Amino acid sequence: MPPLPPFRSISRRDALQHIACGFGYMAAAGIASQQAAASSIANPLLPRVPHVVPKAKRVIFLFMAGGVSQVDSFDYKPLLYKNNGRMLDFTDQRILAKTGMGSHQRVMQPLWGFKRHGQNGAWVSELFPHMANHTDDFCQIRSMHTEGVAHGSATLFLHTGSTNLIRPSMGAWVNYGLGTENQDMPGFISLSPSMGNGGPRNYGNAFLPAAYQGTAVGRVGMKASDIGIQNLSSSERSPEQRRRQFDLLQAMNHEQCQGLPSNTELEAVISSYELAWRMQANAPEVMDISKESAATKKLYGIDEEPTDNYGRQCLMARRMAEAGVRFIQVNYSDNSNNPAWDQHSDMPKHKEHALAVDKPISGLLTDLKQRGLLEDTLVWWGGEFGRTPYAQKNGTGRDHNPTGFTVWLAGGGVKPGLIYGRTDEFGQYAIENKVHMHDLHATVLHLLGMDHEKLTFRHEGRDFRLTDVHGHVVHDIIA
Repeated sequence: MPPLPPFRSISRRDALQHIACGFGYMAAAGIASQQAAASSIANPLLPRVPHVVPKAKRVIFLFMAGGVSQVDSFDYKPLLYKNNGRMLDFTDQRILAKTGMGSHQRVMQPLWGFKRHGQNGAWVSELFPHMANHTDDFCQIRSMHTEGVAHGSATLFLHTGSTNLIRPSMGAWVNYGLGTENQDMPGFISLSPSMGNGGPRNYGNAFLPAAYQGTAVGRVGMKASDIGIQNLSSSERSPEQRRRQFDLLQAMNHEQCQGLPSNTELEAVISSYELAWRMQANAPEVMDISKESAATKKLYGIDEEPTDNYGRQCLMARRMAEAGVRFIQVNYSDNSNNPAWDQHSDMPKHKEHALAVDKPISGLLTDLKQRGLLEDTLVWWGGEFGRTPYAQKNGTGRDHNPTGFTVWLAGGGVKPGLIYGRTDEFGQYAIENKVHMHDLHATVLHLLGMDHEKLTFRHEGRDFRLTDVHGHVVHDIIA
């Protein structure tokens, strides 16, 4: 029997001649043909040589959806107390977008007191008493600014470097640039992602090959004790039967590859099936926290309220980091429509969210440090933007503020205890050592060993990258 022609031009006659291999091959070929222009790598997740010597092997991104108020958490501004209640002129992007002019707003002091912590004397509010114990471990960037004044656009920009275009997520870029440390686990996992404000695009691959997209585990609103990766096991067949079935299918697939050019997209699809098979034996164990000690669970606040849910996710993130997952995102949000930290009229609710995440995040940092994982794991905490120093509509909340806010990084090659950048005296605008979100993306990629200007993908006649044509590595924060 003559070999098949290239699968992109497979004829019905050729398909019927190879019917013994089943219509599964035809489906696989169809999937592969869609990826033909995107990749020619037989195993797209094989580890790659970085551009520069990396300081971090992996990232754990603790995403605080909705925008934590920097002036109520890490950016202490005494003038807010002194001017509390005064009507002052504030002009920001959101006001300009709505009215085309500045306006007078009522200054609103922080709802929680601040104290100095650590050897660096960093100011941290009473919102985060547990995280305050780690000020000497993390590098605070208090001069962040970004694009987008609404949650949708700003969240997309945080994850993809674009406010509206379909672009790959940062985790997908990392997966594409470095491959995975563990061939038995996905390289990029997003825990309990939201379906709003970008939804799957925040962990999607866009025009990158599908192998690089994130694996969503659970969803917002689902209890962490119930989340898992679907379809990893079957109650209809025994493990031995599943093994024989898988071996048969893969044997037929590989037989078909013999008549095709080497390194075809079909081989890449087959390798993804193999990953799914290997995950059956590895992923459940990685995500099972039941064997962790009682002391470890207590460290994360597991089996306590209100920390149990986020504590379980943070502990899973640590286990995934140990297992070699390259990019792990741990999402915190109420639901898909109203991001958790979005308090336009109820700033006291920040306390509720802080109680849910403060101890688990502190536990994660302590655990990583005790295990020696913090040295090569970059922990990134933050949201899509900050909040205004004035009360919204003269009420008890704060509006969105993309012009000046705080994030922090820990481990993974950043300078511990550093406080970098500054906002103005009211905490509204970044004014010193400003760090744009493009700059943060470039810096995180650099710490992982990638040059953000060289990490490109050819699509529709143009070389695309996460930072577009922008971004500078913030070398000042790198140890």
